[in-house]
Amino acid sequence: MSCYKMINNGLNRILVHKYGGSSVSDAKKIANVAKRIASAYEAGFQMVAVCSAMGDTTDDLLDLASQVTTNPQPRELDLLLSTGELVSATLLAMAIAELGHPAISLSGIQAGIHTDEMYGKARIDNIETDRINKELNEGNIVIVAGFQGININDDVTTLGRGGSDTTAVALAAALRADRCEVYTDVDGIYTADPRIAKQARKITHIGYEEMLELACYGAKMHPRSIELGSVYNVPIYVASSFNDDPGTLIDSYVQEQTMENRIKVTGIAYQRNIAKITLRDVPDKPGLAGALFEPLTNDGISVDTIVQNTSADKLTDISFTIDKNDLPATLLTLEKITSVLGSGQLLSEENLAMVSIVGSGMQNTPGYASKMFTILAKGSINIDMITTSEIRISCIISEDKLEDAVQLLHQGFELDRVVN
Repeated sequence: MSCYKMINNGLNRILVHKYGGSSVSDAKKIANVAKRIASAYEAGFQMVAVCSAMGDTTDDLLDLASQVTTNPQPRELDLLLSTGELVSATLLAMAIAELGHPAISLSGIQAGIHTDEMYGKARIDNIETDRINKELNEGNIVIVAGFQGININDDVTTLGRGGSDTTAVALAAALRADRCEVYTDVDGIYTADPRIAKQARKITHIGYEEMLELACYGAKMHPRSIELGSVYNVPIYVASSFNDDPGTLIDSYVQEQTMENRIKVTGIAYQRNIAKITLRDVPDKPGLAGALFEPLTNDGISVDTIVQNTSADKLTDISFTIDKNDLPATLLTLEKITSVLGSGQLLSEENLAMVSIVGSGMQNTPGYASKMFTILAKGSINIDMITTSEIRISCIISEDKLEDAVQLLHQGFELDRVVN
């Protein structure tokens, strides 16, 4: 593939590829992926490829489990879900062998991926690379089943949705690979979702910090993988598995423009399926936040935007957002502790979404929040909650207004006219 001319004679000559479920959804696509991997191998690279489960396999397995039980045991569910990646990894190794190149498939366990004990959302503790290095030194192309590892109890764990991205970048870091190349059904990172904003522009080069914010708030990459890339300085290249169009390079990039007049807003990100929970008339006292959020943390529930109102008569309201899929479990946990908290009322709301503007150029630059709010107001889009970081401003809005918001913000900040 011509893209390998972009790599300037890396010291290790190791590449890690990652292929998403849409890229390996049938035998024909698996054969296409095999040719892509073989091309890099023929160019002189030692090759490790990480693959997701074929197509909708993970969803199909979840559906199958739901037909058996309404409350699957987390350990058994992880073992079940890990089988999807094993199927695609073995088939891919066979397809590469059919092209005349030596290949071997490894489960996450065989690849030495060790995780913590959190089923369904495990995090990687370390990777023992002895087996992979042995296979590479013997000339083999190594195919690793993504999304999975093994915990201290020798049980299979899964890394959660998008976990194969994390597997790939973690392997690239552990192997000191030249870079990690992520192949998917889109040909890079865009200033907004091109399915919504028709004028969205591909970003050719972006830094870890901006990409992490975009990934956390809906862009095409798992945030854990970007964080790993940043910590271990692993360049990540995102491109399509269906063509050879140039993609997006993610690394320690800094915009090469005048010192302060940089691109202010890099992209628009969004998230659907957000739910909001509000606890009304909670006694405002020390330890309140810990008593509220620690049980949710223990249950593996991630909380995003948090707003606490100013205390009145020593009572306060607390609102926070979660993934809508976590709503039943969150309400169940809160119902157990509201009597301890002394909450007057527990309310929930679904059908919300988050829209964000992201850009490192916004740091210490006034006016971007007010401009965002004005654009949304002119579009008759009500803002429910607001959260910010140094390089991001996010608004919780009604989900049925989300596409309008993305289009208006992309147009309002003129992202189709910016070249990076």
